[in-house]
Amino acid sequence: MDAAPTRLIYRFATYEADPVTGELRKAGVRLRLPEQPFRVLIMLLERPGELVTREQIRQKLWPADTFVDFDHSLNTVINRLRETLGDSASNPRFIETLARRGYRFLAPVEAAGAPPQPTTSAVAELKKTNGTLQATNGRVSAVLTQLEDVPAVPRRYVRVLFLLIQLMYLGFYIAALARLGAIENLLEASFAHWTWIVVVLVVTAAAGIPVRLYLLAAASFDVRGLSYKFHRLFPFTFALDELWALAPFLLLPQIGLGLALAACAALVYVPFSQRTVLLMGDAHSRPQ
Repeated sequence: MDAAPTRLIYRFATYEADPVTGELRKAGVRLRLPEQPFRVLIMLLERPGELVTREQIRQKLWPADTFVDFDHSLNTVINRLRETLGDSASNPRFIETLARRGYRFLAPVEAAGAPPQPTTSAVAELKKTNGTLQATNGRVSAVLTQLEDVPAVPRRYVRVLFLLIQLMYLGFYIAALARLGAIENLLEASFAHWTWIVVVLVVTAAAGIPVRLYLLAAASFDVRGLSYKFHRLFPFTFALDELWALAPFLLLPQIGLGLALAACAALVYVPFSQRTVLLMGDAHSRPQ
């Protein structure tokens, strides 16, 4: 089998840029970025931590015989690039402005070769085992829902659903703390060693309230990159939410064992539903 040549790929944070295809991807999902902002991005990635002057960008994008309002056009290009990266001029993570001079890329950049494209003989060999590979990949990736598995849903619906879930959990925490005396009486009557349960309840509610307020604010104001931020929080919120799935048993005298079990079973799934809802919004934003 002949070895196919590799090409250079730039990786930073969860992004990767391919200068050959002109594609920018975030966590494997292709982002929509016009040609000029992409070319500026490549210039910055080629020299991370170094100044790329406005004149160098002008020469790259607009030759000397091109008539253009340079300042306005360059600002438009940089703003579009920052918008795609979820970056901010006032608090940059990636692109820093050096006043009247140019720009500098702040994040660490890894320049690595892309996987070589399979040759004709390799493609033929893969076709023989395609069914086996698909079955294997299906078992591995089916552990959690993937972006390709969900329907595309407009962001406004995603935000409303996500907000309602956060309000539900926030209501759990506040109601439990407000009725702490009644809960202590219930636990005292049911368990010999009940004080540790109260401690866990208070600590997790106190930790959960600021998390829910943050997610409520992020969804309310449609903060860019909410899905990525939530996925980083997911291990913590998952443990918290699974623990609070037992909350219906605090209402056992009012709702009975059967309804408490049903509500608990439903709440066990809610952490996964939050993740899936956000993926639906990401699928709607993904270029087709």
